[in-house]
Parts: sequence; C-alpha cells; structure tokens
Amino acid sequence: MFEILISQKENDKEIALVENGKLVEYYIDEEKSVRKEGNIYIGIVKDILKGMQAVFVDIGTEKNSFIHLKDILPKVDESKEKLKKDIDIVNVIKPGQKLLVQVKKDSNLQKGARVSTHINLPSKYIALMPNTDIVTISQKVEDKKEQERLIKLVRENLTKGNGAVIRTSAVGKEKEIIEDIKNIERKWNKINEAYKNDKGNKPKLISKAEDIIEKMIIDLPEKSIQKIIVNNKEQYERIVKYKQESGYITEVNIELKQNQHILEIYDLQKEISKLENRKIWLKCGGFITIDRTEALTAIDVNTGKYTGNKNIEQTVYKTNEEATIEIAKQIRLRDIGGIIIIDYIDMNNDENKEKIQKLLEEKLKNDRTKTQVEGFTKLDLMEMTRKHICSHKE
Repeated sequence: MFEILISQKENDKEIALVENGKLVEYYIDEEKSVRKEGNIYIGIVKDILKGMQAVFVDIGTEKNSFIHLKDILPKVDESKEKLKKDIDIVNVIKPGQKLLVQVKKDSNLQKGARVSTHINLPSKYIALMPNTDIVTISQKVEDKKEQERLIKLVRENLTKGNGAVIRTSAVGKEKEIIEDIKNIERKWNKINEAYKNDKGNKPKLISKAEDIIEKMIIDLPEKSIQKIIVNNKEQYERIVKYKQESGYITEVNIELKQNQHILEIYDLQKEISKLENRKIWLKCGGFITIDRTEALTAIDVNTGKYTGNKNIEQTVYKTNEEATIEIAKQIRLRDIGGIIIIDYIDMNNDENKEKIQKLLEEKLKNDRTKTQVEGFTKLDLMEMTRKHICSHKE
C-alpha cells in the first residue's frame, strides 16, 4: 500500500511516495520553478525553419517553442503506416498562424520547449488522444483477451474522432472506464471550445497540466493509496476538494498534521539525503556510480569489496544482479529520464546477460512512467530510456 507525504515549507513542497514504509519516489516542487510539460496553449507561428522541417511557435513564454512537421501533421499509427516524407512544411503552415499545442518537453537554459499538436489528456483509465482514431493499450497489459475486451470497450464509448491509450489501471474495469471517458472528453471539449472561440492573435495558456500530486493519484492503481498526510492547511483543503471533484480517492484517508515535518515519519530524511550521492553501495560489497550529463545518464557497476567465491562468472553475475535491483530503484527515486547507459561488469555467459536484462525489465514494471530497455550493445553496454515523471525546471 502507498502513502503520499507532503511537507510544505513556505511555498516549496517536498513530496514523498512511500510503499510499505519505504521511499520509492521523491520530488521537490519549488514555487519559483516553472514546469510547463503537459500544458496546452494557443500558439502563434513565428519562424519557419525550412531546412529542418520545423517552426518556432510563440506560446507566451520567454523562449519560443519548437515543433517539427510530424507533430503538426495528423497523427498516424506508425505500426501500420509511415509518415509521408515528401511534404514541404511551407505548404502546411504559415507565419502568424494559430495552433493548439501541448508542451511535450520542457525548456532548458539552451532550448525552448518542444510542443506538438497531438494532444494527450491523461485520466485514470485512459489517456485521450483527440483528432485521431488510434486506440492502443499499455504494454504492461499482457493478457490477450483482456487487451481485446478493453480495446473494444473503449472504441465503443469514445466519440468519433477521438483515440486513446488504455492504461494498466483499466484492467478488470467497465463502468468506471465508460464514466472516465465521458469526464475526460468533457474536459477536451472545453479546451477545444476555448481555442475555437478565441478571437485574438496572441499566445495563451488554455489548460494547465496536473501537478505532481494529482498525477501521482491518477497514475497509481485504484485503492492502492492508503493515506495522504500533509502539514499545510491550504494544501490539505486543495486535496480534499480534488478528492470530491475527481472521485479517484474516495476511500483515502487525508490527514492534516499542521506545521509538522512529516518526512521524519519512517525516518525518510536519512534516505532522502543519500539521493545526491554519486556512489551507492550494494549489500554484497559492490557498488554503482551514477553520473548525469546533458546527453545521457551513465551508470557503472563495480565489484568493490565483493570477492564472492572461486567462480568468477558467478561473482560477477551476483554483483550485476544486485546492481540491477538497485538501479531500477534509484532511477525511479531520482526521476532519471532520457537515455540511460548501464556499464555492467562483463559477463561471458550469454544466458546470464539474458537473465540480467529480464530482471531489469521486471523491476522497471514497478515504475509508473514509460521505460524501454533496448538491450546490450556490441560494446556490452545496456541501453534504456525512461520518461521523466516530473519535468525539469527552466
């Protein structure tokens, strides 16, 4: 069972997700941070980059955002058809044109945000994709009959012209999914109406994305949240209101422990303080190091103090096995996103490599964001990607 702990000091929040008393996710939500990922804007086309088949779009932020041609053209199911490559962007879009766009990747010091006209509105059981007929399902739903049932159910209840990604939480549900579709389509209709009725020619924020806490509630399995504890009355009232309006956490106990440092529950401060450490020791005596760069995150596995037994391959495998469990834990705790390269200790046995890859994939199933394990490269480096849950600050 999960507990969400929210410790607010002035206008900054620390948010901890605890599973059976153990910290599994941790975020700092600072008032000065400006997170835009998931926000929907009316954008104004500024400059066309013909050679890059892209444009700059003003969404009212300090830096103009960037959109590629493929994110302007109607969304296609890439498993069935390919995007046409002979389309010239100047024939598709003009300077000064208005676009309804969603931020897919936040801006940083070097670049503006990346946006798309392919809107994605997450709810408890589906993520709505307006203006497409694509209905797909989370890869974590492995039962073929359940896949077919859910796809049929969602298709029958979606308004024509809308598509969806079916989430793992939908498994075994029917009435709840139908109600969820109605609610999220209502939200989309309001957004679309606001866009169509806008007579101005200026960028404008139309819809704000869920905050970290709301996203956590939506993403976690139904009835898996036992309680939410907060130390701030305003935040407490906000969550109570969200509980009443969303209907997602009707059975969750929300507690107010005003002005207390609630992260001291379960002795979390000690665990949180370790999140800045580059080196993490393993129980066997080995260790991993985590180094983040702008391009990727490199994780190195070392035997350290562990000498194991006389069988070198078994010693290496044992270290890699323990490291894999810790790596899956750390990338979730630290919300590491983008490309991740893992330099395991070299294994000569291909069967052991396969076991390590399967173990990594299995442990990543606990992560509520999208992960993709690509496997070992020719240089014996494990490649994987992970999507940030909480986008970076500008």
